[in-house]
Amino acid sequence: MVDLTTTYLGLELKNPVVASASPLSHKVETAQELQKAGVAALVMHSLFEEQIISEGLKIHADLLRGTEEYAEAISYIPEVGVYSIGPDSYLKQVERLKKAVSIPVIGSLNGITPGGWVEYAQKIQDAGADALELNIYDISTDLKVSSSELEDRYLSLIQDIRKTVKIPLAVKLSPFFTSLPNFASRLAGSGVNGVVFFNRFYQPDFDLEALEVIPNLVLSNSDELRLPLRWIAILYGRVNLDFALTSGVHTSEDVLKAMMAGAKVAMIASEFLKNGINQAAKILAGMTSWLEEREYTSIKQLQGSMSQKAIAQPVAFERANYMRVLSSY
Repeated sequence: MVDLTTTYLGLELKNPVVASASPLSHKVETAQELQKAGVAALVMHSLFEEQIISEGLKIHADLLRGTEEYAEAISYIPEVGVYSIGPDSYLKQVERLKKAVSIPVIGSLNGITPGGWVEYAQKIQDAGADALELNIYDISTDLKVSSSELEDRYLSLIQDIRKTVKIPLAVKLSPFFTSLPNFASRLAGSGVNGVVFFNRFYQPDFDLEALEVIPNLVLSNSDELRLPLRWIAILYGRVNLDFALTSGVHTSEDVLKAMMAGAKVAMIASEFLKNGINQAAKILAGMTSWLEEREYTSIKQLQGSMSQKAIAQPVAFERANYMRVLSSY
């Protein structure tokens, strides 16, 4: 029997299939179904910075009831919508999930400023989370803010959390960094245990009839795997971090490719949302079959086997291969 066990953020996992942050963690029953289907760990949906700020403003409003200050301040807080639950409910859900399942439960914070991040990182840890994913979701629109200034801001926030939180930390990044290898290296020096590649920014759309900008949620497909696959393969063995691949993981082949690039786990949400939680069992069965046919004894033998440092032609991941790809069409 092939050994599918892996380690991620210091956690011993029975296999590399992890449920990524999504509404799948809203219900205890769904988390139990994920565990039964074979998922090795669960990342909770994110607690958003806006929710933490909103709670703080509510407390402030109770102290300043009757003044004009609160009404003006609250107008700056965007509506988070029905997807989210408040901070206190989030912490209670962490506790419920930890009691209901035996697989690791990873909390998730989503934002970019210190605010209540440090406080709530501590609270998520105290609620029983096995690890914490920091989801840096930032669309930079300020013409005066440089990339280095933004990176310094992110690192300062992460370091503040690391001083307070003892559980493992992962940072979920977007692909939009000028020098991703350098930033990953700096993250490794900040006390982070892992990096998740990549955050999917949901792009707005235009309603031509109403002439409005509207949100547009599009689930991933396997074609999106190639971007995180490339960067994990480039960074594997060069940065002392655990890598998780998310975005575009739908099949057993996708998970195997993630392992070959150098990921410790592959995170899945869209496939479960579209085709059901039982897809986890099918993915694991497909992985086992593939490995057995090729006489692998463990998934760890596969990890990093197709990374840039392992293959005969490392330029395949770089610019030198660009013209060849174009001419092959």
